[in-house]
Amino acid sequence: MEPSHKDAETAAAAAAVAAADPRGASSSSGVVVQVREKKGPLRAAIPYMPFPVAVICLFLNTFVPGLGTFVSAFTVLCGARTDLPDRHVCCVFWLNIAAALIQILTAIVMVGWIMSIFWGMDMVILAILTGYKEQGIPQQL
Repeated sequence: MEPSHKDAETAAAAAAVAAADPRGASSSSGVVVQVREKKGPLRAAIPYMPFPVAVICLFLNTFVPGLGTFVSAFTVLCGARTDLPDRHVCCVFWLNIAAALIQILTAIVMVGWIMSIFWGMDMVILAILTGYKEQGIPQQL
């Protein structure tokens, strides 16, 4: 199995750090590691809502799987932003409707219910992060 291009970049970066550090490669002082979450289109379509609306959607998703996600789809039409800025509002709306339908249809086997609860928790987390940004508070989650 041949090493991939990404492995070669990682090895080259590690070698550069080891060469620059006179104490050896075991020390990680001065090295900054940044991790970014890659979101799929359904996950990126979750709207950033006000905190009370997000809590209501979580409550709805907990007791009626998919209902909170369905309600959140309409917040996109009301101007809530998402992590899909290059997509049209109607496309993001239908992605949220599709997520709600997946949750409703798979709730019978518990998968949709669990997905629905996690979806609601993501809505609340996004609402909290939006509140931090508006207040200028650094994000520590």
